[in-house]
Amino acid sequence: MINYNPKEWFNFIFRFHKADTFYKLWKLMLSVAIFSGIIAYIELNHLKLAETTYIKNVGMMHNLLGFVISMLLVFRTNTSYDRWWEGRRLLGSLVNVSRNFAIRINALNLSKEDKAFFKYAIPKYAFALKEHLREKQYFGKNAILIEIDGGKHIPNQVAGSITNKLFELQREGKITSEHLMTLSNDSTQFTDVCGACERIKNTPIPYSYSAFIKKFIFVYVITLPFGWVFSLGYFVVPIVPFILYVLASLELIAEEIENPFGTDANDLPVDQICDNIEKHVEEILN
Repeated sequence: MINYNPKEWFNFIFRFHKADTFYKLWKLMLSVAIFSGIIAYIELNHLKLAETTYIKNVGMMHNLLGFVISMLLVFRTNTSYDRWWEGRRLLGSLVNVSRNFAIRINALNLSKEDKAFFKYAIPKYAFALKEHLREKQYFGKNAILIEIDGGKHIPNQVAGSITNKLFELQREGKITSEHLMTLSNDSTQFTDVCGACERIKNTPIPYSYSAFIKKFIFVYVITLPFGWVFSLGYFVVPIVPFILYVLASLELIAEEIENPFGTDANDLPVDQICDNIEKHVEEILN
């Protein structure tokens, strides 16, 4: 995730970051500019269609379709941002659950070895969840404290080890049944957060909807030079690529943030959040 000052307008306007969609679209924009120039040259110098009525009406069609495409893109970006924000709320819940769980463990009269297990296991769950959402595997340091089968759901294995440890402490008389009930509720919330994050990651926007928007943008931009060339002349060469940049950028941004747990520039700071969980749990249990 990019950290920035929203009040620095100069940097936003005149600075191009690697996350800017311009880097992804410049080749397509250049192709559209060349295409627009060719269409403008043919129509202005050879076809002489400036006075025909149906050519003039093409601009009216673009005005109507422009309103439709803007509504679709607004809905698209809002839907993606809702997923991004829900992901941030879930990661915030993971932070709170980890802290509360560590505080309750610290309040109990447990041995140093038992506390060491939870000091390792609680942040391990956060790191395991992060890598699971990125379709990777995480074993972590001191993996001997928790046995992990790499072919299975690693966050579930960590949560299962935490629950088993709690029941073991209750059988040994180190915690009461009331303590077990409270702590089990905390450990259950880990799995709830994991399931909600998996729902966001594994349920992208429907394919037909995404494909339709891309086709709509392409057809809309490609037909712009035909209707606008007689009112704008060769100015269609820079204007049409700019319109493509605006419309396609909204779609690219929506694609990037609809899965907010990755490593893209606009994704959530998952690595930083996991590091903070590890730091705070260690501070509490020390």
